[in-house]
Order: sequence, then C-alpha cells, then structure tokens
Amino acid sequence: MTREEYADLILPNVKHTAAYYEQLYPERDLAEGAIVTRYAPSPTGFVHIGALYSAFIGSKMAQQTNGVFFLRIEDTDQKRSIDDGVNKIIDDLIKFDINFDEGVTKDGDKGAYGPYTQSQRKDIYQAFAKKLIIEDKAYPCFCSESQNKAEREVQEKNKERLGYYGKWAKCRHLSMEEVVQKISNGEKYIIRLKSPGDFNKRFTFKDCIKGKAELPENDEDFPIIKSDGLPTYHFAHAIDDHLMRSTHIIRGDEWYPSVPKHTQLFVMLGFKVPKYAHISPLLKEDNGTRRKISKRKDPEAAISFYHEKGIPNQAIMLYLETVANSNFEMWLEQNKDKDPEEFILDFKKMPTGGTMFDYDKLINISKNYISRLKASEVYDLALVHAQTYDKELEELLEKYKDYSIKIFNIERNQKKPRKDIAYFGDVKNQIWYMYDELFNPPVYEWQKIQDKNEIKLILNTYINEYYDNNDDKDTWFQKMKTLANKLGYAGEMKDYKENPDNYKGNITDISMVLRVALTSKSMTPDLYDIMQLLGPERMKKRMEMSLQ
Repeated sequence: MTREEYADLILPNVKHTAAYYEQLYPERDLAEGAIVTRYAPSPTGFVHIGALYSAFIGSKMAQQTNGVFFLRIEDTDQKRSIDDGVNKIIDDLIKFDINFDEGVTKDGDKGAYGPYTQSQRKDIYQAFAKKLIIEDKAYPCFCSESQNKAEREVQEKNKERLGYYGKWAKCRHLSMEEVVQKISNGEKYIIRLKSPGDFNKRFTFKDCIKGKAELPENDEDFPIIKSDGLPTYHFAHAIDDHLMRSTHIIRGDEWYPSVPKHTQLFVMLGFKVPKYAHISPLLKEDNGTRRKISKRKDPEAAISFYHEKGIPNQAIMLYLETVANSNFEMWLEQNKDKDPEEFILDFKKMPTGGTMFDYDKLINISKNYISRLKASEVYDLALVHAQTYDKELEELLEKYKDYSIKIFNIERNQKKPRKDIAYFGDVKNQIWYMYDELFNPPVYEWQKIQDKNEIKLILNTYINEYYDNNDDKDTWFQKMKTLANKLGYAGEMKDYKENPDNYKGNITDISMVLRVALTSKSMTPDLYDIMQLLGPERMKKRMEMSLQ
C-alpha cells in the first residue's frame, strides 16, 4: 500500500488536493507593509469588551497600512454555537464602526478567499491533513477518551507533564498494517500531528507587541482533525490564515503559549509563518488581586452593558485607543482639530502586561465627548437611547424637540462646555426638572437660606420687581446684584469677604434660592439660561410650588 492509498483510507472522499487550494487562493496583490489580519470569533452571539478591543486593533492596523481586515467565523465547536450568533456579532461590531473588507456578512460571504466560516471548509482542512499523512507528518489515533484520562491520571501521579507525547503517544508507533486493521474493524479515530519537537529545546520567536521570547518546543502530538472530520482550532487556524494570506495574527495573549504549536504547524505544512501580536488583557481588581475581566462575573464585560448605559460608541473606542497606545491621549490633546482616525497605532507602544480596566476614565472620556457635540447631536443620540430604554423620556423629547435642544445647548457653545451628561442613560437625571410633566420634587435642596419667610421675600421681590424675560445676561446679573443689596445681602463678593457681619449673606445665596425654587436642585447649569427657557408664567408657578 502506498502512502497515498493509506491516506485515502484514513481520509476518504476528499475532493481536492492541497495543491489545488494553494492555486485557488493566491498571494494577495498588496503593497509592501500592508497588514492582512482577521477577527475570528466563535458564533456565541456575545461580543465582550476584550473582543471589541482586539477587533479594534486588528481593524486599525489593517486600515492604516492599506491592508485587509476580514471576519472569519470559527464554528467547528458546534456545541458553543447559538442561533443567529453570527448576526449578533456583526450587529455589535457595526455599532462600533468596526467594518470588514472581507468575510462573513448577513448576506453571505464577501471576498475571494472564502468560505469564511470554518464549518464550510471541511474539505480544505482534510486535504492538508491528508498531505501530512502522505508525508508521514500525521497519523490516526484510536485512543479513547477513557484511555487518555487514565494516562493523564498516571502523569499527574508521577508529576510528569500532561499530554500526548513521547512514550505516552501510543498510536504514533502503530504500523500501517495495524492502522488498516483497526479501521476495517470500525474503530473510531482522530488525526494527530506527528510532532518532531523536543520539549527540552527552546523555541525562540519575536512577538510584535511583547518582543523576543523563548518557550519550550512543542513535542505534543496534538489533534488536528476530530472524529467528526472537522479540524481543531490549532489546525484550522494554520490552514485558514495561510490560505487567506494573513500577514499578522492579532489575538488575545491567552493564545501566547500556543505559538510553538502553531509555528510548528506552519513549518510542517510548508507555509510562511505569519507575525504574531498578542494583546494584553483588560484586568479588574477583585478582592486585592488582579484578574482578567470575565463575561461570567463582570457586567461591564458585555457590550450590551454600554448600550444600556448609553455610553457613546465613539467614547468607548477613544478609551480603547488610550489603552492600546500610551501616547494617544497626548496626541489627541495636541491635535484637537484632527480626526482620531488619523492617529497611527503602533505595536511597540502597546502594553505588554495586563491593563486595568478604568471605568471612571471611560466615563470621563464619555463626558468630554458628549460635551463637544452639538446640541442637536446630543438630542438625536438621547432620543435613540430613550426609544429603547426610557419611553417616558422618549415622549418628552419628541413632544418638545426644539425646547429640548435648547436645554442641551445651555453652556455648550463656550470655551469650556458643561460636562454634566456622562452617558445618555443619565440624561433624564440631569434635565428632568426642565419638564413640567416630571417636576414634582419630593425635596428642595435649600442651602444657607432655609427660612420660608425669607425665601418668600426673595422670590416675590425678584419676580415682581426685577425679572424681565427680555434682559440680556449682563442686565440680568446687574439686577441680581441690586436685588441682593436691597434685601440686605452683599451684591459684590469682595464686600462680603471684607465685612461679612454687615450682611445677611451674599449674591450667591440669593441666586441659590432662585435656583432651588425653579429646579429643586442646588447644582444646575446656568441659571439665566434656565430662566430664559422656563419663562415668567412657569417660573411663578414653580416659585409658588416651592413655598407650599
């Protein structure tokens, strides 16, 4: 029996040869330095913040080098796949402007290097596995799971390395005749790589992010084709990234220890080894220890968490860019007139260890981002969020569109715009008092002046003698000073500081009474602008309400 016939027996019904697929997927015609990389999730329907971070880096590195970024779906583990999982992944990434040049879309594959779903590439994987068998670089393994478990228990007892290697690789030494007999007997089998590695030797490589490193060579005969004929992650990764002509494998550093295995596969298959870039994880402090953010333990791991909060997608991406490159914030500060997309991401400036996920910093970035938007843009985004998460606010925003935009415009068009809105889920909390339908405060946050008679005197005197809706801001402020002086308060702060005992208080105390009467809050945006929007009739009504 020839090696070809032997391979046909082990992997029958393979339609094409490895050479056929090499011709079908030629080298890409791209400029030197162009990065071809991928985002390759399993269709579990769950995009977490770490995955978004990885996808962003891949997208950015390809885009800035005029390369190719593609979406590949790794669904060979059928147990983990969920219905509509692929569409959910695509939807989430689109929301964050993660766009793909090629790969899986809702309408089918886009690009000449598909299919981009691993379960549709079974013949491709088997063609290359068959090639390895012909070259005596892979073999069938008939060991059952119970046998493998028994061996692991012995290895643990003897304190030996776990795995299928050396003397533990029983099926590696089966003769061709023994294999033929087992197959004719109907025994189930998988295909394992016949590793030439020596664990006692060091494998040296260079990671684009972590730099030079050494790990033990791989000597494990790990599975490459499972009993159902589909590939393992290791084998599929090598075949796909070679045939899709990936130049860089950008992925989480949980795969870092697998580099010796994967490089060995590339070499044994006769492929050019791509460059690896392992992204450090986002960490969280938990009871004094640092751990990777977990989608099982941490609500902030899920992208849906940010959608519900209403944190703008652009703010999240800005935060991830600050994590990705330490110099991004300085660049942004020095280039305020430029689009953040113009920033050049650099592998060498990426963190080599885990990075603490800083939620407070994300919120600060979100505040800054929202503060720079036009009032109409804030309105549009607030409405979109309310349509899903707050029907009451949605109705108010739609009913009072122009009025709402004016609310959002308070203290916006100035050198230092207000930053009270941290995310769109916080909008109602910040502006509810501007809508009569919501204005029924349980408490009023009176500050220094709490005597009801004094409050009544201040409110009545102001509304009856000084308020004029046609006043500009300077005139309004001068009248406030006059009001303060008339009622025994210092109209000028310097006067109060020099002789505090001569006054009941100062102009800020007067302003506070008006502010609280109109809003119930002691902290609000500009009082003049609030008065302009409320108008005299609503102001009078609210002042009366505050005295009840």
